[in-house]
Amino acid sequence: MAREGEQVAGETLADLLGGWRSAVETAVPLLAFAAGWLAGGHSIPWGAGVAVLAGAAVAGWRLAERRRPVGTVLSLLVVCAGALVALRTGRAEDFFGVRVLTNAVSALAWAASILVRWPLLGVVVGTVLGQKTRWRADPDLLRAYQRASWVWVLQYLVRLAVFIPLYLAGAVLWLAAAQTVLTWPLVAACLAVSWWVLRRSLPPEHPGIRHPRTG
Repeated sequence: MAREGEQVAGETLADLLGGWRSAVETAVPLLAFAAGWLAGGHSIPWGAGVAVLAGAAVAGWRLAERRRPVGTVLSLLVVCAGALVALRTGRAEDFFGVRVLTNAVSALAWAASILVRWPLLGVVVGTVLGQKTRWRADPDLLRAYQRASWVWVLQYLVRLAVFIPLYLAGAVLWLAAAQTVLTWPLVAACLAVSWWVLRRSLPPEHPGIRHPRTG
């Protein structure tokens, strides 16, 4: 039977990531760009315009439900940035290139956080549980978060391994499909594996992630 703290924290993180709604919200502007691009006869202005309108509609829906305004604004900014870059370069694949870049930055950030002993999984979970930085005073918990955070680094590397060849090939429709598919399903798998690693890394006598041992 899983420790109570682990189960509750896992559910809270899933809520934080948005579940299936997050996948839908991420996919809508991507598919909108591809649809507009095709409908306009491979027109980047059409694709960019439809994508921004779709992103704005999603943002309005999220704000109306009072769900994570900061994340909503950031998501819309990524869509707008992709549209502007594609319009500037005249290359439709550059709309998706922004997401390639954000995944590369995320992989580096997660890896760096592990190396400096501030694993981002611990930062996120500690924030969700209201622990601030107390988890870092527990050597076992710190080590477990470091090991589990490598799973998240791997997630971003998997995406990059798929996205980069498609981007270099200018495969617009395949990029839209790949970036749509590799959202929540991959995050859900990453969440499950990272929790398994986290549990396996804690010694049997540890009280669980809700109870860092600081003494």
